[in-house]
This record gives sequence, C-alpha cells and structure tokens, in this order.
Amino acid sequence: MINSYLTVKKTAYYELIEKKSRFIGYVKPIERQEEALSFINEIKIKNRNARHNAYAYVIRKNNTFKCSDDGEPQGTAGWPILSAVKQNNLKDVAIVVTRYFGGILLGKSGLMRAYSDTASGALDCAGAIKKYLCYDCSIFCDYNQYGKLLNIIREYGGVVDFTDFEKDVKIDFHLCKENFLNLSTKIADFFAGALNCKILGESFYDF
Repeated sequence: MINSYLTVKKTAYYELIEKKSRFIGYVKPIERQEEALSFINEIKIKNRNARHNAYAYVIRKNNTFKCSDDGEPQGTAGWPILSAVKQNNLKDVAIVVTRYFGGILLGKSGLMRAYSDTASGALDCAGAIKKYLCYDCSIFCDYNQYGKLLNIIREYGGVVDFTDFEKDVKIDFHLCKENFLNLSTKIADFFAGALNCKILGESFYDF
C-alpha cells in the first residue's frame, strides 16, 4: 500500500477558446468510480447542448482509470485529458472537457492540444495536495496528564480530531503512520507505561 499520493485540492474549471471552439475543463476530487460517473453525468446534463463532453478519471484504489473521446476522433480527446492527469502524477481525480464547436475543424493535432491544454489549465486551477497514510488513534489520560500528552502528540505531527472531557480525557487524533512508533515510545517513556495509544484504523489525510 502506498504511503502518500497527490490529488487535486478542490473542484475547479478552466475555459479555452481555440478557433471559435469553446473548451471548458471541469475537475473534481473523487475517491470512488461512482463519484466519477456521477460528476461526468452532472457535467453532461449541464452542457447538454455541447457537441462533446470528453472525460477521464483516475482512482487510487485498484489503480482504476478510464477515458472517453465522446465522439471526437479516436485518441484526440480522452487520452490527452488522461495524460494531463498522469503527467502530474495525480490520483482520485475526474476531469470533463466540454467542447462547443465553433465551425472550424482543428485537425487531430489541434484537437489533442486543445483538450490537453484545457485539462492542464483546469488542474492548475484546482491545485494539488499531498495526502499521507495515517493511523486514526485514540488515547485516554487524566486531566493532569492532558497538557503534556497533547504537546507530545503535536510534537510528532499528530492532529487532534476530537477531545472528550468526562471522567477521563479521551483524545482522538491522526498522524502519519511512519511517526506512530516514535510517538508510542515517547508516550510510554514519559508516562512510565501508564498510557496506551490505540489504533482505530487507517485513512489518508493532507496536512
């Protein structure tokens, strides 16, 4: 399993005019194929009068990817869009490039360049973030241990997700998987083995 990957930061769009044809690139972060297909369908409905809605998506899980020319000459739309994603080493992303035909034929190379440039522009607008494989953790402590424990968690890059102040203090947090052993060792040494950090699962987070 990979420990980190790049994806887009947000939903975005970008427009390009090439010889009177209007190209609009829409990009969205996704995690499942169902999300990608829903997004593609949403853009197609929004641009139902467009000549083409070519698309591509790449999903980290199972290394799933797909592209479609949506009626453009084979290899002139879907593949350039997919290539823009792969050249940026991005995963969990879907892109649709809508084309409103302007009456002037662009030729194969012109189409490929227009779809590639539109996809790249949309990706630039969306921005990129790196996500890291983390452990979701939980730990209980006394009130007089809370301050120091919180400092240790933060010292090793942990991010607190939830704190419950009842009879004891319960801290739910996540941190990069590679930092867990050092954190556990530090907690065990400082509190003489009195505290136990429990791993609840694994998730990807950006910091």
